[in-house]
Amino acid sequence: CNSVSEIARPSRFSGRQIDVIPSHILLMKEEKELHQLAFSKVVLIQKLEAVKDNYEIVLIDTPPSMNLYAEIALIAAEYLIIPSDLKPFANEGLENVKGFVKGVDGFRKFINNKPPLKILGVLPSKISTNDRFVKSTLPKRLAQIPQRYHLDVMHSVIFESEDLAKCTEQTVLTGDMEIPDPRSVLDFNPRSKSAEEFRKLATEVLQQVGLS
Repeated sequence: CNSVSEIARPSRFSGRQIDVIPSHILLMKEEKELHQLAFSKVVLIQKLEAVKDNYEIVLIDTPPSMNLYAEIALIAAEYLIIPSDLKPFANEGLENVKGFVKGVDGFRKFINNKPPLKILGVLPSKISTNDRFVKSTLPKRLAQIPQRYHLDVMHSVIFESEDLAKCTEQTVLTGDMEIPDPRSVLDFNPRSKSAEEFRKLATEVLQQVGLS
């Protein structure tokens, strides 16, 4: 099993070098086999522990489902951000997320008495910019999160935008093949409203984890 140092690759995102460990959709086929390996849930902890002096922050992007890979990530993590478009079905799913986290916390206790995950909050994402929605509907949906689901809502909001759509649709030609080549919005349009929203999010996260 490879180490983080062996498989991490430098990314050109945001003009600054960050290391990235890419995933692939084909890994979903390996989930059943990994479930049968007793140690699979703690491997990521061991891998990150080995390189803890190399990184100040590690971001783990989990699948949009409560599967084994999400569980492995949450077992290894210290903090959790819950992105949500705040639509009714997404809000109803927050109860399932809370139950999932509770189960993960139960497992964490058996790993050197690892403390419970700290939920930084629900992050409003892919939010409509419709003026009427923003002024009337959005405040009601934001208020519903702490009132009904007892979860904090982050101050940052990521709105839908053309820039975000375009930067994820970037491609590059390799021979006769057009392959995905997504870019950070901070590179694609650093002066855009979306870029500023992500800067504010980064600042908020750093403040919450005590690194600002």
